[in-house]
Amino acid sequence: MHAGAPVTLQSSRLGLLAGGPPGDATLVDRLLRIAQLRLAQQHDNGEFVFTVTGEAVTDQHGPAGGWRLRRAGTSLRYGAITALGLLRLPEPDQRTVLGGMTAIDLVGQQAKRIDEITGLGDVALVCWAAAEAGHADLDHALRRLAALDQPERPVDVVSAAWVVSALAAARPLADVERHLAAARQRLLAARGPAVYPHTTGHNTPWYRAHVGSFADQVYPIQALARLHRSADDPQALAVAGTVAGAICSAQGADGQWWWHYDSRTGAVVEGYPVYSVHQHAMGPMALLDLADAGGEGYLDAIRRGLRWLAGPPEQRSGRPDPLVLDEPPITWRKVARADHRKVVRGLRAASTRIVPGARIAALDRVYPPGVVDHECRPYELGWLLYAWLS
Repeated sequence: MHAGAPVTLQSSRLGLLAGGPPGDATLVDRLLRIAQLRLAQQHDNGEFVFTVTGEAVTDQHGPAGGWRLRRAGTSLRYGAITALGLLRLPEPDQRTVLGGMTAIDLVGQQAKRIDEITGLGDVALVCWAAAEAGHADLDHALRRLAALDQPERPVDVVSAAWVVSALAAARPLADVERHLAAARQRLLAARGPAVYPHTTGHNTPWYRAHVGSFADQVYPIQALARLHRSADDPQALAVAGTVAGAICSAQGADGQWWWHYDSRTGAVVEGYPVYSVHQHAMGPMALLDLADAGGEGYLDAIRRGLRWLAGPPEQRSGRPDPLVLDEPPITWRKVARADHRKVVRGLRAASTRIVPGARIAALDRVYPPGVVDHECRPYELGWLLYAWLS
């Protein structure tokens, strides 16, 4: 990337799109360019913002065109995910995004703060990035991960999956087998009869104990696939394949990766919001990692997900509000219902707990989807780079 213009990137994963409709490959190339430009604007001396929000510019006559962007907060978690993605870029492009730093420099800054970090998932992400970077602080980071990871303590499924991914990545560089065996068992045992709930324990309120998000499915798919690829583990690959099959079977007719699932049946509890990062990054990332490990690749499902992003059908009526913009270069976060109190989510969680598959169809009429969240977080673009440039 030079003078603000990203170069065209190549990888075997991008090549998978070459044989299909040209719009798929063109969209991903466009997204990768946007990611580099946006991440450069979300970075400041080794830290990444928590979020950027957009407000449409208006004047006394109404919409004036363009967007006013505001940065807010910082996030080490998002920085670690972004580091994983930036490691996939050529070094000159890393330096352009990071103001002269490399992705390895960024990982080093994060690793040096490891003793200050108390979140298991955050530490796992830093370890994962340190392992992929081959960073000298990896051993210290792994010790911090082991100290925080108490096997008797319930954790969220996403963090449990990140621990497995981190340790699988570290396997060629450090002795992690004892810790990895325990983390593997915890992740395998956490799955419900069909897919994953939100936590590995039983500390969730009764009405949503059966509910797992899209993130609760894709990160275990990815972790178990990478575990199998790091050392032959057919059971891990089989579970990854089962969960992947469930979310692909449930995918929306227009390519939507839905938000909440019933861990007992795999059925969709509530579909919205539909997140851009699920469509362009997290869904493809998990399914492509599964294919790399020898499982089914679900390339058609990946393509459908991308096409939803290009033109969400939820916006067929009214003024179009695209999710992917070239000026300013940004991807908006999600399409949601006008349901700020999360009424639909709560009612559907409670009703499906009692009657699996219950829909309460009237909620779709009262709270129709179609509202765009004009927000962008760095991790969304970090996973985009990681998904397509691995």
